[in-house]
Amino acid sequence: MIRLVIVDDHGMVRAGIRSGLPADIEVVGEAADVQSAVSVIAAAEPDVVLLDVHLPGGNAQAVLQQSAVDSRFLALSVSDASQDVIGVVRLGARGYVTKDITSADLATAIRQVAAGEAVFSPRLAGFVLDAFTGAAAKTDDELDRLTSRERDVMRLIARGYTYREAADELFLSVKTVETHMSAVLRKLQLSNRRELARWAKGRGLE
Repeated sequence: MIRLVIVDDHGMVRAGIRSGLPADIEVVGEAADVQSAVSVIAAAEPDVVLLDVHLPGGNAQAVLQQSAVDSRFLALSVSDASQDVIGVVRLGARGYVTKDITSADLATAIRQVAAGEAVFSPRLAGFVLDAFTGAAAKTDDELDRLTSRERDVMRLIARGYTYREAADELFLSVKTVETHMSAVLRKLQLSNRRELARWAKGRGLE
């Protein structure tokens, strides 16, 4: 059973999605705006969040930035604009489909995202490929700033390890892990562990 939260500001759209879902996908929450979405996602901890791109009080990117759960996100929108697609993917969405998708194809996309796959229509996949191919050199440059040990620490912390757990895993002291983490955040120009987790996830490094 896949546990799903639906985020869309139109009740009719949510009802239509819900009615078209097969028995193996259970709706465990719904929301119509950014703040209620963040709250519902935190409370329900779903496997997948089906997330409208444009919402009252912000957009899908605001929801992604404020959500600190391990749920996978599938963007759903009437928009197929490249900036919308790339914007949510950079923040960790695993897929992006448009609202002309059939109920059967949507269910398939939800299952694929739940399994850890990335899901895009061919046109949208082209946007993502172009964007991240162009960013590859920059990503390598950012990683090259880190020492081998800093990369080890970065990956563990990005996966959710505590400093103590990372220290035990790498046979280091907690103080040394903290020192490496400070260097990682400084070199990558990030502010905290949550930003690091999103940075690593967006690059497949977690």
